[in-house]
Amino acid sequence: MTADERPFHEIVQSRLDELGENPFSMAAKSGVSYDKFRNVLRNDARRADPKVETAREICNALGLEFYIGAPRDTAPVHRVDLDGTDFAPIPVHRVELAAGCGAENHTEDLVGHLAFRRSWLQRIGVSASSAVLARAAGDSMAPTIHDGDMLLIDRSRAEAPRGPRGPKDTRPAPIFAILDDGLARVKRIELVPGGTLALLSDNPVFGPEFRQIGSVSIIGRVMWWGHTNRE
Repeated sequence: MTADERPFHEIVQSRLDELGENPFSMAAKSGVSYDKFRNVLRNDARRADPKVETAREICNALGLEFYIGAPRDTAPVHRVDLDGTDFAPIPVHRVELAAGCGAENHTEDLVGHLAFRRSWLQRIGVSASSAVLARAAGDSMAPTIHDGDMLLIDRSRAEAPRGPRGPKDTRPAPIFAILDDGLARVKRIELVPGGTLALLSDNPVFGPEFRQIGSVSIIGRVMWWGHTNRE
């Protein structure tokens, strides 16, 4: 996915339109203040470019990747055309992400590909060149993610949350694929006061776990999951 060279306010407005949201509704859902959206989107001379941290907050709220750094090489993305519809093949790896105590994997061999509509990937803000698929193991994330579910992971979103969420943000914490003490896991991650990461399970049987920032390696954010039919 190439960099978007439009002005920042145009990118924000376009993304809001894609999501069917407006600054008021997105501020209420994300915890990012309405004033931050307004200052970016206003149509007069008082519109100002946001500070880096504000731009990051807005991008995270909108499901957009925010990156500043050296140019990154991206893998080529092959296209598959089925009945006139453009699909991108996403690699499936032989690795299990434990929804529980952790799975030790000795191989991450590529076992195949699954095709996803490119328009759908773009709608959820995922570049096909950064996406991988793996399976979940265990039941600590049930009823959201079940044992054997396929997970779509965006490796470009490999940063821990940078601050506690606002009091108005009632959404569940985002789900990440992580390496915790060398074990592959899938958990919700939230930054709590004191600079500690909380690893959260959806299954109430499993309580929260706490780790120091830097002790957990984030593989990427889980953007989609598909249940496996056991019948």
